[in-house]
Amino acid sequence: MKHSAFRIILTLVSLNHVTGSIQVGKIGPNDNSFKALPRHFWQEISSPYTDLPDDDFEEESEESTTHDPYPFFDDSNMTANVTTQLGNDVYLHCRVNDLRERTVSWVRRKGDEIHLITVGRHTYSSDSRYSLQYEAPNDWQLLIQYANERDEGHYECQISSYPPLVYLVYLIVVVPRVEIVDERGVATVDKFYKAGSTIELKCIISKVPQPTSYVTWKHGMRMLNYDTSRGGISVKTDLLVGGAMSRLYIANANRYDSGNYTCALADIAQATVSVHVLNGENPAAMQHGGCVKWQPLTSTLLLLLLVVATCANR
Repeated sequence: MKHSAFRIILTLVSLNHVTGSIQVGKIGPNDNSFKALPRHFWQEISSPYTDLPDDDFEEESEESTTHDPYPFFDDSNMTANVTTQLGNDVYLHCRVNDLRERTVSWVRRKGDEIHLITVGRHTYSSDSRYSLQYEAPNDWQLLIQYANERDEGHYECQISSYPPLVYLVYLIVVVPRVEIVDERGVATVDKFYKAGSTIELKCIISKVPQPTSYVTWKHGMRMLNYDTSRGGISVKTDLLVGGAMSRLYIANANRYDSGNYTCALADIAQATVSVHVLNGENPAAMQHGGCVKWQPLTSTLLLLLLVVATCANR
C-alpha cells in the first residue's frame, strides 16, 4: 500500500509540472481531465483485485512457452540390424525428423573406443571407403564401400540435441563359404582320374544372403566357363537357398588336364583342388574315399615282411 500511495503522489507531481497546477475538487460526469492519462497509470494505482489485461505480460508468456519441435527418428525402435555380403557396398540409414539447426553425426564403437566417422555432411574417417550420403528429405546414410569382416560391429547415428539422441545400428558382414567336395560331399584338395575318363568337380557355395549364379571355374589362370578351345567342357550351376551348387565336367581327360582347378564366387571367396590324370588302366595312385591307396607298394612291403619273417625263423 505504501508503494502504491508513493506512485500516486509521483504521478500527481508529474501532472502538476505538465498542467502547472493541481485542481482538487469534485469531478463531474463531463470532466475529461483524466481521459488523457496513459493506460499504465491506472494499472499502477489499481488494487490487486482489479482485472486489467497486461499486454506486455501476455507477449512475454507467449515467447517463453514457444519451443522448437524436438527431433525424432523415423524408426521408433531406435535400433537396427543390417546384413551385407563380403565385398558389397552397404548403406546404414538414419532418418531424422524436425532436425532444424541440429547436426547428425556417425560414430563407430569398438569396446570403450569411439571413432568419429562423419559430422553433418563432412567425413572425418581416414578410411576412404566411408562417406556420408544425404537423401532428401531426412535420410542421413553412412555408405561403406567394399565391406569386409573388419567393418562388422556397432555404429551410432547421433543428434546434437539435449539430451543427445542415439540410433544404434549393428552391421553383420557375411563371408561366403566355398568348398570343392568329393562324391560323399566332403571337402577335398586332391582328385584322381584315369586318362580318358570324365573329370567331374562339384563346388558348394553357402552363407550367401541372396542366391547367386556368378560362379566361375578356372584351370590355372584359364577361365573355363566359356572355353571352347578344348571342347568337352561344360559348367552347370544350380541356385540354392543361401547359395549355389556348381559342377564342372571335362570329357576325355588327358595329362594336360592335370593341375589346379579353382571354383570362385566373384572375387570374394574361392576353393582350389589339385586334379591328377593318370595313364594306364591301373594307375599307381587312385583316390578312394579321400585317401590315397598305393596297391603295388603295399604288395611289395607284404612280400618283404614275409621273407624277413621266414629268415628269422630259420
